[in-house]
Amino acid sequence: MRAATRYRESWDAGPAADAWGRPIGAMKALLIAGEDASEAARWALDAGAVQAESSIGRYSGLLALLVLGRDEEAGALAAGLGQGFPGDVADALRALAACDAEAYRVAVAAVRRSFETREDFLEDMPVPDTALALEALGERRRLGP
Repeated sequence: MRAATRYRESWDAGPAADAWGRPIGAMKALLIAGEDASEAARWALDAGAVQAESSIGRYSGLLALLVLGRDEEAGALAAGLGQGFPGDVADALRALAACDAEAYRVAVAAVRRSFETREDFLEDMPVPDTALALEALGERRRLGP
C-alpha cells in the first residue's frame, strides 16, 4: 500500500510528460499485495490513459480497465497496443480480457521466461512484477496458474 501511495504522491507533485509508469506501478503493487487496486485504476483512467499517445500510457489504461473488470473495453484497447510494446505482455492482457485460460497461461509463462533471461532490473531488484500482477488478475478471473 505504501508503494502505491508514493507513486501517487510523485504524480501529484508534478508528473513528467509521460509518467504512466506511476499509475502502473501503483496498480501492480496493490495487485501483488492482494489489495484493491480500483482507486489507482480510476486515477489512471481519469488522467486519460486510455487515450494516451504512447503505448505505455495505453497499457496503463488497459491495466486499469482490467482491474475494474471492464474486460470488453480492455480487449478493444489491447488490440491496438502495436509495435514497440512487449508481445508476451500484450498477449497476456488480451487473454485476460477474453478470459481465455489457455492463452493466458501460455502468455504469462512467456512473460516469466523473458524475465528470467533479463540482465537489467528496475531498481536492480529481480522481481517479476509484471508477471505477478498478471497472475493476480488471472486469479481473480479463475484462469489458474
